[in-house]
Amino acid sequence: MRLGISMLLSTIGGVGMWAVVVVLPAMQAEFGVDRAAASMPYTATMVGFAVGNVAIGRAIDRMGYWIPALIASVALGAGFLLASLTTSVLQFTLVQGVLIGVGTSAIFGPLIADISHWFNRRRGVAVSAAAAGSYLAGAIWPMVMPYIMQSEGWRFTYAAIGVVCLVTMVPLILLLRRGAPRAAISGSPGSRPVQPISLSPAALQVLLVVAGLSCCVAMSMPQVHIVAYCMDLGYGVARGADMLSIMMAAGVVSRLASGFLADRIGGVKTLLIGSVLQALSLLLYIPFDGLASLYVVSLVFGLSQGGIVPCYAIIVREYMPAREAGQRVGIVIMATIFGMAIGGWMSGWIYDLTGSYAAAFLNGIAWNLLNIVAMVLLLWKARRSAAAMA
Repeated sequence: MRLGISMLLSTIGGVGMWAVVVVLPAMQAEFGVDRAAASMPYTATMVGFAVGNVAIGRAIDRMGYWIPALIASVALGAGFLLASLTTSVLQFTLVQGVLIGVGTSAIFGPLIADISHWFNRRRGVAVSAAAAGSYLAGAIWPMVMPYIMQSEGWRFTYAAIGVVCLVTMVPLILLLRRGAPRAAISGSPGSRPVQPISLSPAALQVLLVVAGLSCCVAMSMPQVHIVAYCMDLGYGVARGADMLSIMMAAGVVSRLASGFLADRIGGVKTLLIGSVLQALSLLLYIPFDGLASLYVVSLVFGLSQGGIVPCYAIIVREYMPAREAGQRVGIVIMATIFGMAIGGWMSGWIYDLTGSYAAAFLNGIAWNLLNIVAMVLLLWKARRSAAAMA
């Protein structure tokens, strides 16, 4: 029941990551600014989202999930209501970053960390299912919002979203008031003790941050630029949007499948498999640029990358104390968000320099290799510790 409520919360609250993208053209036209200025609200949202993952993650380690999440959900709903009343792009940007971005973060890293306390044998599936809500939000909200905007405008749409968030998320969070069991009872069926590893918590955290940053620099290349890539190839915006939808839908499948796999072979091996497959799928984008081929490659890419980010939370729970889960997961998630932001910009910069996305794909593969090296090192350290214990 808790997992079902968590998934529903994530699907509703995930609108905070996608709404600004949908209203960008209408907001830009009303405020009369250029595309760079109109893109700043999205950047502010991601910064707030990244910071919120750490701040709220630390808060849930101290007081449990529901109180920080309740405050964040109120901030999210209020943010949408206030954004609908803004009179300048600067005001809109501040509201997106401070209220919507931070408010949305409660339904990602902190939510994943919280749900991990409630499962032992099927922790991987539970974490992946909770994380899948953000992808479901990306599939649902961008389809619903244009219909409302067409008849009522973006301001009414934002206000309506704010009301929906307040009316639905607050009662759902109140159902999660029961405190999480911080550790499995010793000797209980399916209990999972922290696994040994010959790395200090700080060193392991740094390694996971490097891995998370590098994998998401690579991941951002198709996700951010697939529409523009299709336009360059002459296939149009609609085809690119279709491919992005395919990535998101395949990502949901990938997240759930990765959860099942992580429960059997562990988070490190599962993440390593996903990283290798992501690198191979990025490589496929270079020679196969036909329309049918790009649909297939986008599907393969979505199936490869969807389960990577939740694996970081699984690894944290496998090798770090439960009492630190919120903060530790939040820091890694923040690194992945910054990786998406840096990678999206870097790919565009490389395109401007070379006039082609081929070099940008190669850049993504190079960053992906850094992620693979980090995971191989982590796996080696874990095996050494397990052998020493044996």
